[in-house]
Amino acid sequence: MAHTSVPEVLDAIKDVDFPADRDELVEAARSAGASEEVIKALRGMPPEQYANREEVARSVRVDPASDLGLTAAQRAEQARAGGKPGLSQHLREEPKTPIEEELDR
Repeated sequence: MAHTSVPEVLDAIKDVDFPADRDELVEAARSAGASEEVIKALRGMPPEQYANREEVARSVRVDPASDLGLTAAQRAEQARAGGKPGLSQHLREEPKTPIEEELDR
């Protein structure tokens, strides 16, 4: 499965006027000729209003090894801390709720 990187995603939305929601970001990336992987990564974000490119970078799902040149320790700290409340925290393992445990039986 092909992955994209945070810099690729940010490059695809470089002309976006913020704040912007997820659908506006996807349309801007399509207009800029972004790859299908970038479009999928943007579509995978929560349907929130994003104030700037940094919020997008924290929320977009990409290959974890592609993070903006961060060290392993910095990526681990980011995974522990998470991003803005309500945004994607795909690197953090969350315990299952009792309902999820019941459904898994």
